[in-house]
Amino acid sequence: MTAPRVKRYGGVLSATLFTLVGIAILIGIGLWQIERKSWKEALIDQMATRLSVAPASLPPREQWPRLDPAQDEFRRISFSAAFINDQEALVYTAGSAFRPDVSGAGYWVFTPARLAGGGVVIVNRGFVPADRKDRASRASGALAGTVAIVGVMRWPEQRGLFTPVDEPRHNVWYVRDPQLIAAAKNWGAVAPFYIDQETPPAPGGLPRAGKFVATLVNNHLQYAITWFGLALALAGVYGVWLSGRWRRG
Repeated sequence: MTAPRVKRYGGVLSATLFTLVGIAILIGIGLWQIERKSWKEALIDQMATRLSVAPASLPPREQWPRLDPAQDEFRRISFSAAFINDQEALVYTAGSAFRPDVSGAGYWVFTPARLAGGGVVIVNRGFVPADRKDRASRASGALAGTVAIVGVMRWPEQRGLFTPVDEPRHNVWYVRDPQLIAAAKNWGAVAPFYIDQETPPAPGGLPRAGKFVATLVNNHLQYAITWFGLALALAGVYGVWLSGRWRRG
């Protein structure tokens, strides 16, 4: 076998291996998107079911360590508590997948609420625009005394790779984590979950509480089709290249 022929066959082998690896990766990503589609559909169904049920009583304090996010997150809860209005933490948000009434940059107002039977639950009282960050600009929104609260149980979110560093000195956080916030602000022991408040509305309208809607974006089928299409295109390009190569040989 001559040197040019060896080189030619070596080039074909390298291109074939590269193509097979590329197609395998693209198909793998497409299959992963199909799995994500099934997961997202199950989550939407689960949320819709739990959010449609009438609110239940807040579990007693001794049960809190045994609560399971897989079973209890997005449950609607009712309870009575007194807000500690001079204490609040602001969690930055650019919008919400669960609150279509919230758009644009702003903050969730996390406020500790003391239960009559003991214990503190942090309540996300709702959204305030960025220009109403200062509590003095919305002082009329404070709720005094014991308040009947209805909301949705949530668990701490995970910090992402690109999540900014929290700014406790400026009272700004970038993840919704009640225990992290409580430790930084010396609130003492708090529930391992927090409550996204539905009612009552704040006097003056801010913070803006509201109901959750199970309207998560589910584009995974389109993503899967795109990745499968790229795999098919790569196979087509390889076929055209290989056909031309053999014709020239």
